[in-house]
Amino acid sequence: MSDLADEHSSTRQRILAATAEVLGRNGTTKLSLSDVAAAARVSRPTLYRYFSDKQVLLDDFAVWERHLYERAIAEATAAVPAAQKLDAALQVIVRYQLSYPGLRMVDVEPDQVIRRVARIIPLMRERLQRLCTGPDSGLSAATAVRLAISQYLVHSDDSADFLAQLRHAARVTQFAPPPRHAVSDADGRCS
Repeated sequence: MSDLADEHSSTRQRILAATAEVLGRNGTTKLSLSDVAAAARVSRPTLYRYFSDKQVLLDDFAVWERHLYERAIAEATAAVPAAQKLDAALQVIVRYQLSYPGLRMVDVEPDQVIRRVARIIPLMRERLQRLCTGPDSGLSAATAVRLAISQYLVHSDDSADFLAQLRHAARVTQFAPPPRHAVSDADGRCS
């Protein structure tokens, strides 16, 4: 890739990452392109070179966010044996929910988030079911997804147990090693 293409990609990625941060604070209705530009440390004209208006930015952001999540799942599950793939995917869900700034948009625009979640549930369930084994794989996947959605919508004081809860709900019996950058104890508690 040329230096110009690298710079283009890097700037675009910074703008999209900044969009997640600003959405987490303000939601979509109060999303300001000026706030996104400031968070990305680019000028407004630079932002407009990449995204002609707010709707284009939001549409591209939705695609970027989905690809980011799917790539994280694919990378986590690629390097582990088949019996550990479900656990690796659950670890991604936990890391994503506990660290991704755009996910707190539920605090700002709950109605919009609930509608979006309703569309995402079947996709998440289908993705996890492919990794589940056993006669109740569909039920295990559905239960884990419902638990993940519940954790997302209503933060509580048991976030440290989130991975252990997902493992229990999905009936995980084989644990994948935690990623090098995450810390978790033997019971699946993240710190």
